[in-house]
Amino acid sequence: MSENERSRAAAPLSRELWCELLAAGEIEIEGRMPWSSNVTLLVTVSHEGLKKRAIYKPGAGERRLWDFPEAVYRYEVAAYELSDALGIGAIPETVLRSDAPYGEGSMQRFIEADFEEHYFTLLEDPQHLDQLRVIAGLDLLMNNADRKGGHLLLDDEGNIFAIDNGLSFHPHPKLRTVMWDFAGEDLPEVIVEGAASLLRVVPESLPALLSPTELEALERRARSLLRSKKFPEPDFASRPYPWPQI
Repeated sequence: MSENERSRAAAPLSRELWCELLAAGEIEIEGRMPWSSNVTLLVTVSHEGLKKRAIYKPGAGERRLWDFPEAVYRYEVAAYELSDALGIGAIPETVLRSDAPYGEGSMQRFIEADFEEHYFTLLEDPQHLDQLRVIAGLDLLMNNADRKGGHLLLDDEGNIFAIDNGLSFHPHPKLRTVMWDFAGEDLPEVIVEGAASLLRVVPESLPALLSPTELEALERRARSLLRSKKFPEPDFASRPYPWPQI
């Protein structure tokens, strides 16, 4: 490896480089991630002197759900695209891969995190609250039906990332989350501005990932958030918490 290649490999990757690596890198499977209901694989991706870990979720390994269509890995990609388009940056870079070993699926940057941390521990530290509020607001837009506490990862630079976003974007209300601690508070400005942006123009990447019905529902949720500008209260008639909660 040349000096330039070593420097490039050691430097933090930009969003563009991560997406290029995830989309074009040679894939080597390391093993299966534990505690996942669907097949979730830890892999390495290598491309032009770069080699990084990623998470591969093949459609062939999904367990079908009665209330969601097949290929929920598309929603993993849509969640990243929405977060990126709105300038939120709370979801790791995620792309579609059709040439992966077990068929089409999502490929997401692996977050090197402190896996002892989760939503309930992060909530205890005031310095994390603003990031948690933004993720909770993004989940409202995405209609996340499965935000468990363990789906929030803290990296070594203090950034919180939201993973496991596949059960999102349902056209009917499905919000199930552990993040109800902000109920009644004002929404973060980035979420309000993002909702307004969605009503002006839908990110060009989303129509290839979401159905027209799902896109219409996303716009309805954006309109609703703009009207209230507050976090909702949990509706206990509609099972507002996921199970398990971690």
